[in-house]
Amino acid sequence: MARNRLTIVISQSPGKHPAKRSLEEAIVAALLGRPEYEVAVVPNLYDLEPDHSGLLFLQAVRGDLVVLSWLYPRAAFWILDRHGIQGHFGKTQLGKAEEEASEEAEPSPSREAQDQTEAPEQAGIGPKGEIPSRWIYPVDLREAERAEEVLAEIERIAEECQQRQAKDATKDAVGAAPPVWVSLGLALQWNGTATPNGTVHPFSEPPANSVHPPPEAGSMTAATFLEPTPRRWYPVIDYSRCTNCLECLDFCLFGVYGVDALERILVENPDQCKKGCPACSRVCPQQAIMFPEYKSPAIAGAEIGATGSVKIDLSKLFGGESGDALSLAVAERDRELINAGRQAVGMSVGIPKRQSHKTEQPKDELDKLVDDLDNLGL
Repeated sequence: MARNRLTIVISQSPGKHPAKRSLEEAIVAALLGRPEYEVAVVPNLYDLEPDHSGLLFLQAVRGDLVVLSWLYPRAAFWILDRHGIQGHFGKTQLGKAEEEASEEAEPSPSREAQDQTEAPEQAGIGPKGEIPSRWIYPVDLREAERAEEVLAEIERIAEECQQRQAKDATKDAVGAAPPVWVSLGLALQWNGTATPNGTVHPFSEPPANSVHPPPEAGSMTAATFLEPTPRRWYPVIDYSRCTNCLECLDFCLFGVYGVDALERILVENPDQCKKGCPACSRVCPQQAIMFPEYKSPAIAGAEIGATGSVKIDLSKLFGGESGDALSLAVAERDRELINAGRQAVGMSVGIPKRQSHKTEQPKDELDKLVDDLDNLGL
């Protein structure tokens, strides 16, 4: 059976850190000329806007996909899902040996710390629609020190995909078909040049306004989609954990969340989110809301175990030093309300489910109005 070509996308670090850029370039240079791979470079995955050519390219890929980024795999996977780039989650092994050794050396967190952060076991509502018969492997480049480690993981993934496709050869090959280069009607720039001494510069700049045809298999070029992107900040929902409780919709007062025609929660207005504020992530009972570039690994999308405990210091997850996630979330929300010229609301708005244990207070006029509407069946 002929080996299907695997698409590998490198999502660049949002900054210009020389070590990160060097690792990206080394990976691309090593992949160029390999006929079994299609290689493309896009800006930071989290910053891509709906009309960016890099995102349109990702949406055009039909086969198995490896995405190398500087994000936690869970965050990268659900960023793609948000943009309609769906598939089955492919687990990677990069950095797993070091992680397991570190876990063995660290003491287990206290039961009290776990109780503060563990979410009750409930099935998530899952991604929307029918999932294509293909696999997406998000790889966190922070787990590698050398390009060789990443290349070895890509080889392992490619072999895993090939074995899966061989077992599934009789099916309609929507997911098993090799990716195709699709004309997007955009000025796509196919960069990559070789110097006379054979050194590859995959990120070299082409002439202004140049449009190049797709590269031939095994060529020394990589597709790049590097139009400038603004830095963005918005929540990403992990639908494998989200139970559609809508607490985030009740809590957020900035119009970020909404629901679709099926009453499923979604991030409707991402750019209305307040930069640096992760408050809604702290109030999510299932730890299903991520801010991929937040400083805390738990909120940024670190792996969550089957019991709901995150594989880091549980005592300082969603509640910071105090361990009180709800109070911290309310303080963060009030801060943003004040910055926007609005009044702080404290615990009085958007958290009734979290205050069910409190003594019921006398109803005000708004409560009575809502009760009247309920009685009318409106």
